[in-house]
Amino acid sequence: MEIIRKLATKQNDVYSIRPATIAFFGDSVTQGCFELYQKSEKSLETIFDQAHAYHTYVKEIFSSIFPASPVNIINAGISGDNATNALSRLDRDILSYKPDLVVVCFGLNDCASGDDGIETYASSLKKIITKIKEAGAEVIVMTPNDMANTLSVHVINDGYPFVQKCIEGIIEIVKKGVLDRYVERARQVAREENVPVCDVYAKWQSLKQSGADINELLANHVNHPTREMNKVFAYALLFTMLEN
Repeated sequence: MEIIRKLATKQNDVYSIRPATIAFFGDSVTQGCFELYQKSEKSLETIFDQAHAYHTYVKEIFSSIFPASPVNIINAGISGDNATNALSRLDRDILSYKPDLVVVCFGLNDCASGDDGIETYASSLKKIITKIKEAGAEVIVMTPNDMANTLSVHVINDGYPFVQKCIEGIIEIVKKGVLDRYVERARQVAREENVPVCDVYAKWQSLKQSGADINELLANHVNHPTREMNKVFAYALLFTMLEN
């Protein structure tokens, strides 16, 4: 990808071009959300920790590979957001910074709309990709992590019925294959728009098939990967950039 060539060029000639800018456009995982807790009888909150979000790991990786070539990181993740709503903030939160590359990752919240919402999701993704390309930036569509498919013993033992009820709804979505279908539609959109796919979801599926307990890889035992699992996103992105 051009982003790699730019970093390599600047590494060898620091005065030649401006520093690279990579923007991350997504939901709570992009923002850097981890553990979930019950704030009141009917409200939930999450722990924010951007120091261990995947975009921070991406910056650290490039700092090692191209130490003389700084990378500006734009974190435009918002907890609870989906592709359709994000389209309305694309100009403000992403394009105004004139990024060289935009990593787009939605689907975890979108799939709550069920199968009826898949084409709306796909249409929004297409519009996001088109606008980014028209602005002169590269695009990577990144598929999300997997979500809980069973109710974690940690949640049951916490004794929060509201949390448990919310998680049960997510489990039902996963068991019915709704998230699978959203992810596959995102892959299709990326192929149609001729942009690379960083298929993180496929890696999580491989882990599940190998016998890994997905719940233990989720910081909130619902949909936020642990700090360690955020590294999967970062390294997957690195090799996607190198291979395209």
